[in-house]
Amino acid sequence: MIEANIDLQPHNTLAIPANTAFFARVETLDELREALSFAQQKRLPILPLGGGSNIVLTGDFPGLAIQVGLRGLTIAPSGRGGTIEAAAGEGWHRLVMSSVERGMGGLENLALIPGNVGAAPIQNIGAYGVELCDRFCSLQAMEISTGELHQFSASDCEFAYRDSVFKGRLQDQYIITQVNLRLAEDWQPKVSYPALQQFIEQQGWDCNSLTPAQIAGAVTDVRNSKLPLPDQIPNAGSFFKNPVVNADIYQSLKAQHPDLVAYASGASWKLAAGWLIDRAGWRGRRHEAVGVHHQQALVLVNPGRGSGDAVTGLARAIASDVQDKFGVTLEPEPRYYP
Repeated sequence: MIEANIDLQPHNTLAIPANTAFFARVETLDELREALSFAQQKRLPILPLGGGSNIVLTGDFPGLAIQVGLRGLTIAPSGRGGTIEAAAGEGWHRLVMSSVERGMGGLENLALIPGNVGAAPIQNIGAYGVELCDRFCSLQAMEISTGELHQFSASDCEFAYRDSVFKGRLQDQYIITQVNLRLAEDWQPKVSYPALQQFIEQQGWDCNSLTPAQIAGAVTDVRNSKLPLPDQIPNAGSFFKNPVVNADIYQSLKAQHPDLVAYASGASWKLAAGWLIDRAGWRGRRHEAVGVHHQQALVLVNPGRGSGDAVTGLARAIASDVQDKFGVTLEPEPRYYP
């Protein structure tokens, strides 16, 4: 059912107050086609919604917001791995925990990432040394203009760091309806990320006997210790991508700032955006209704339920300051609408 003039504040984790001209929650493929047909007839732009954790509403949305509520989760273990077929409306963390509870390894490093399954491939979610593309098999997506279903392989998705074809040349052309993952049967734990490694050492665990469930629990504890839950303090998780620079820029910054936090990424270096923002003096700062989290500078928070303009204004100020101080460009992770 299509509803008019609906408040989107409950549907975005930054709790930004904004309305959408039209709203539909779809739970079947036919309902999704009907919603798309309605938008086409009225020539409306479309805002796909999952958990609302990767969007910034800069104002009222003049089109149709479609909350994708497709459900269904099929997990087939094989050895320490197996296959997973998940509908787009399933919660990402629920998928991860459902797999590790069955002894399957491969997704545990991605525990507690907010949002739903359908959004995961769009920005190629990643955490603690693992990215979705490492476990990806294929996905199904509905073409917005025709209502037809299409299959996409990993190469079709053109995955890159926090990027995919759905943020590039196919942006706003498809709505993802199902994601299929393949987890290796000869799973081995991946716990070299410093914060995760430190937690495991503190627990006195033997890295050679770790289970996927143990690692998922460790990741959850580490994330909870550093990141605020959106239902407690409105936020969209990590607001900026970690900027990737060449070796020359990295070496120059390292010479100026010996404690610079960075990670090798092929021939390039991935700088910790949180470190840059923190060193620029933004951690814990409040600007009217919005601010920067006091524990993790990478997270912008909206405790005062401020406007999208307040959030984007703060983001621009931070990016400008980091550019001036370090010569590095910060790029937001969430997408701005409209």
